[in-house]
Amino acid sequence: CADALEIVRRYGIELPDAARALLETGAGETIKPADERLAGVSTHLIATPQQALEAAADVARAAGITPVLLGDRLEGEARDVGKVLAGVALQVRTHGQPVPPPCVLLSGGETTVTVRGNGRGGRNVEFLLALAIALDAAPGIDAVAGDTDGVDGQEEVAGAFIGPDTLARAWEKGIRPRDSLDNNDGHGFFEALGDALVTGPTLTNVNDFRAILIT
Repeated sequence: CADALEIVRRYGIELPDAARALLETGAGETIKPADERLAGVSTHLIATPQQALEAAADVARAAGITPVLLGDRLEGEARDVGKVLAGVALQVRTHGQPVPPPCVLLSGGETTVTVRGNGRGGRNVEFLLALAIALDAAPGIDAVAGDTDGVDGQEEVAGAFIGPDTLARAWEKGIRPRDSLDNNDGHGFFEALGDALVTGPTLTNVNDFRAILIT
């Protein structure tokens, strides 16, 4: 309550009497971990980012594909993460390291996007577009990325798919991949190619999911 009151005072916010009383008396304070009212409470996580990656790894193994879990907390600029994971994928494809193909690189977490343009974008499509550009049509590498709640950015689109032919198909349509990335227009880019991933609302959220398949 004290923090809220400080904000009210700092910005001169007019509050209804009831709301001000709630803050000034401390009656609106959130329950703290040591509160006796929580003595009989237990918390259980029934879905986590790590569980999502492990489930995907099980599917990969069943298909004879080696899963490589890169972590469930990858963060940073989406386009930078795309470049880095492109380097890892190319190392696998070219040198068979850290494991030989066929394998799938799995990762989770939430990246960020610094908005530079006025396109329709989200962190997963930005990641994929940067990944495709960095891979430069390398053969045998496909990827999917999406937000597990079914909404990437402000669009009712979870994410998208890329493959070795992604850039070529874009150029055939007169779309310049680098321009789309610079304009933060990942959704526009993949929608034009028919490669958007639309799941609808999943009613859950365990951050983002990324899979790069190297064959």
